[in-house]
Amino acid sequence: MEQAKIDRINELARKSRTPEGLTPEEITERAALRQEYVAAFRKNLTAQLENTYIVEPDGTKHKLPKKK
Repeated sequence: MEQAKIDRINELARKSRTPEGLTPEEITERAALRQEYVAAFRKNLTAQLENTYIVEPDGTKHKLPKKK
């Protein structure tokens, strides 16, 4: 996810805590940006876990099993 989008999420979060709050359009934009951020986070975490190996005391390696 681009840094500009993350900055926009943070800007909307700060504005939501002010007395004027967010407009309905900004609330919709914030929700869409949050969904995109969560999807990118999950994709990166999945990729990291797929490249993670467990090393046993005897030196053997095996991949992490997938949870159901």
